[in-house]
Amino acid sequence: MTIQPKKHLMPMQEAAVRSHNFSEVALGYSAQTAIAEANRCLNCKNRPCVEGCPVYVAIPDFITKIKQNDFEGAYKVISENSNLPAVCGRVCPQETQCENKCTLGIKFEPVAIGRLERFVADYHNANCNTVPEIPKLKGRKVAVVGSGPSGLACAGDLAKKGYEVTVFEALHEVGGVLVYGIPEFRLPKSIVAKEVEALKHYGVNIQTNVVVGKTVTVDELFEDGFEAVFIGSGAGLPRFMGIRGESLKGVYSANEFLTRVNLMKAFQKDSHTPVLHAKNVAVVGGGNVAMDAARTALRLGAENVYIIYRRSMAELPARKEEVEHAVEEGVKFEILSNPVEILGYDTSDRLDPKNSCVKAIKLIKCALGEPDAKGRRRPVEIAGSEYVLPVNCVIMAIGTSPNPLIKSTTQGLDVNSHGGIIVEEVSGKTSKEGIYAGGDAVTGAATVILAMGAGKSAAKAIDEYLDKKGK
Repeated sequence: MTIQPKKHLMPMQEAAVRSHNFSEVALGYSAQTAIAEANRCLNCKNRPCVEGCPVYVAIPDFITKIKQNDFEGAYKVISENSNLPAVCGRVCPQETQCENKCTLGIKFEPVAIGRLERFVADYHNANCNTVPEIPKLKGRKVAVVGSGPSGLACAGDLAKKGYEVTVFEALHEVGGVLVYGIPEFRLPKSIVAKEVEALKHYGVNIQTNVVVGKTVTVDELFEDGFEAVFIGSGAGLPRFMGIRGESLKGVYSANEFLTRVNLMKAFQKDSHTPVLHAKNVAVVGGGNVAMDAARTALRLGAENVYIIYRRSMAELPARKEEVEHAVEEGVKFEILSNPVEILGYDTSDRLDPKNSCVKAIKLIKCALGEPDAKGRRRPVEIAGSEYVLPVNCVIMAIGTSPNPLIKSTTQGLDVNSHGGIIVEEVSGKTSKEGIYAGGDAVTGAATVILAMGAGKSAAKAIDEYLDKKGK
């Protein structure tokens, strides 16, 4: 059989259309296309793609089921290791993980594993209404702090083992970064809700509007009868550059900007949540969050959106797909440039959310110097190369750190210099007995699938810990 050298294209909205709406960009494979793409898989004996998956999904097995037109069987294979297949099929960087290990990729384009995972999950969600069997309960309670990908993965695995799991979420909706950070056009919130409902069927109890560290402390959770606690509270503390003008009205962290739009629906005409609908927007940063913020600003009506990045296009850390989509939609890239000041003006209506105090951002040109500790060439500012870019909104997307609240209210919990909780590798065990942690609360901002992997590993360790501890 002749192998098609390239992946089957993902159908999607035209760029000129999608840049003005919040509907999902990618439209998904048809059954016919999914089967055709599955037939590109070589079904290697050594299964390198599985080694590239942080949660070790049996990728050749689920692809074989697709070849056989057994889509529900494919879903069962995936769900043995992944609690969020519809999410992972959309937002995981497969190109640097499972697809990067694909043997077919040595000569041709690798199998579109992510697109196939999305197809299988969407098929299941649209066609299967069976309720999974609830496991026999052990009569033992575990608390999970945070309902992001690490928390949900941990909660799901523990519930399937028979633990009474309660997830405590600080916000009013479940999903963590999946609902407040990733835009609707990349990950529809209905998809997240569907995945969460599946976990509830296993008996996971979710309590929203509970800020652990304020409403209740971690130590108090043990007093309430929980025998172990998993901390998956994410990295929601935004970073800033410390340059002049960052406190002006019209300057957002990407975290705030995306939360207002994604979670609080500021893009809807009847929304009570204010957000600046600026005409000229600068987004500082080059990662996936920067692309999300820039593409969101376009959809809010911006005429010009600029990505400000101090290295070249080749060094952009964002997914290639996200960069391509941003370019197609009209985002402009000010590369080899770094902000030195945000310029503003005084205004008498500074409390009006429709107005901004920002009038421009001052940038300095950079050149690439010697590689840094991570192997990336270090940007070096060029003296006397400053220039001004007229904008009336600046969004800082230069990273986030773990919120210090839990550390400050939990005695004996060690953290590193960046605020990340220190854990044992693999197990997620912290410095305090019975407390485990994983995801962005440990590593700082990373990928959904890595957070899930950490949550699953911690669930395994918690099960072993409680089994050893006994009742």
